[in-house]
Formats: sequence, structure tokens, C-alpha cells
Amino acid sequence: MASVEPGMIVGFPGSMTIYQMGLQDQVKAAGAKVLDHGAPGLTLEERVKIARQEMLSDLYLCSSNAITLDGALINVDAWGNRVGAMAFGPKKVILVVSVDKVCKDEAAAFERLKMMAAPMNNQRLATQNPCMKTGACINCQVKNRICRAYSILRKKPMVSDITVIVLGEQLGF
Repeated sequence: MASVEPGMIVGFPGSMTIYQMGLQDQVKAAGAKVLDHGAPGLTLEERVKIARQEMLSDLYLCSSNAITLDGALINVDAWGNRVGAMAFGPKKVILVVSVDKVCKDEAAAFERLKMMAAPMNNQRLATQNPCMKTGACINCQVKNRICRAYSILRKKPMVSDITVIVLGEQLGF
């Protein structure tokens, strides 16, 4: 990875796209320190502490739930750590977005969140929320709801360094 230098701190906020690409191993091989609040065996307190450290990383590698044809990034998050970091925090943010996340417009992007990203993330996290049974978000009001913080980035925030890479394959959800 050309963007990674020895000694850098690189945040991984739980992106299935990034995990499927095996980027953590490449970052470690380049001599960088990996912060991953989704690593197995961590307590909730440890996960939150690491997620906060990820917000101040040198490089933050993540994906987006959807991107519109005119370049808007549409996302939903449980804690707000990923959507917050996309807007401001890490020195550099690289979003790797697979082609299946490209949507015609914001309405189609929100539909993708409702029909694809929310149910699949709930399944991955074994939340037992209603969308796991219905196959689509129903705007539930349950305690375990993970669809809490939404963001729309229509332009790069003024003092943030963000790069979006669109891959010609399907990864993540």
C-alpha cells in the first residue's frame, strides 16, 4: 500500500470491504500500527476506546454504504465513529467502494441502506433485530438498533483529506 509508511497508525472501523481485501495484513507488513475496534475478544469498553483512537489515526481505511452517480457518499452507522471520521478526524481517509454500491441518486442510496446494508450488518453482528427476519429495515425502535447515525457527504469537507476508490468488483455490503 503506497499510502502506508512504517510507524503510521491506521484505523480499521469494521468495513467488510476492507477486511475482504486483506488490507490489514498489508498495513502490518508495511510496518504500521493497526487499530481495529472489531478485533475478536475485546470488551465493549476496549472497543469504544480503540474506536476513539481510530478517529485520530494517520490513515483511516473504510468503505461507504452507497455512493451516488454524482459522488455523494451515503452512510449509516451504529456508534457514529465511521461517519464522524469520514467528515473530520483522521489525517487521511481512504474509502474503497465496490461497484455494487453505486446508486443512481440519494433516494436509491437510502433504499440500498434499507434493503442491503442494514439487514446484512445486523446479520453479521447477530443483533436479532427485526430486519434480520423481514430482510429490510423497518425503522425499528429496538434497544439493539444499529441504524442510528446517518450521513450524506456531497462534497469533501474543507479541511479533510479524503480519497474515494471505486472497485470494479463486488465486496462487502
